[in-house]
Amino acid sequence: MDNLFGELRLGHLRLVPLGARRRTKVTASQAAAEYTGRWGWAVATGDPATSTPATGATAPTRCPCGSPCCAAPGLHPVPGGGRRARATRAEGSVLFPTGRAFDVLDVPEQAGLQALVRLERMGTQVGPVLASPTGRLQFLVAAGTARRLPDLLYRMGWDDAALDLTCHGEGSYVAAPPTVLDGLGPVRWLRRPTRDNAGCPPEARLLLGTLAYACHRSRERTAEPAWLAS
Repeated sequence: MDNLFGELRLGHLRLVPLGARRRTKVTASQAAAEYTGRWGWAVATGDPATSTPATGATAPTRCPCGSPCCAAPGLHPVPGGGRRARATRAEGSVLFPTGRAFDVLDVPEQAGLQALVRLERMGTQVGPVLASPTGRLQFLVAAGTARRLPDLLYRMGWDDAALDLTCHGEGSYVAAPPTVLDGLGPVRWLRRPTRDNAGCPPEARLLLGTLAYACHRSRERTAEPAWLAS
């Protein structure tokens, strides 16, 4: 499954996914079997997104669910997908139902990369991290985080900040590798699941402060005049 792990860059830093060596093609059914059989995660299956992007060939597909923060646009489960169903077609989508084995913190790619570098330099044990072609990074954290997020942000002093940070919890789905989002590309692992973190993702409080700060700084830089930002 190593081909599911892409590569991202942050300035001069090259973030190479851990263990990414082989380049064999993995089908959706093989990936689903890996997630359920090896890691014990629930998966659901969906049809490939076929709706036309809103603007241009590279614009993200708007999800019929209406949520602007949907992490699986156009890829909600098909009837009969089931809790541990496997994808039956190579071009189908594999989805993680959040709120069961884990929740997912969802942040902009640039802020997420900055936070990831800082967290790993501090020795923080970061769990699996997904890189979405929509320009987002998704950090797998302990289930129940979405419900507790407002209180966690309040305790950390970030409750009154306008942060581009959301959490997918019970009732939501995120697209899993090697799912391809229409017109954009495949979802990839930036940090793969391991025996240590697949069954016990980190508590959100260990990552949230750094992620919130990175999102805040990213927003501040965007709001700065061009002459000051440079």
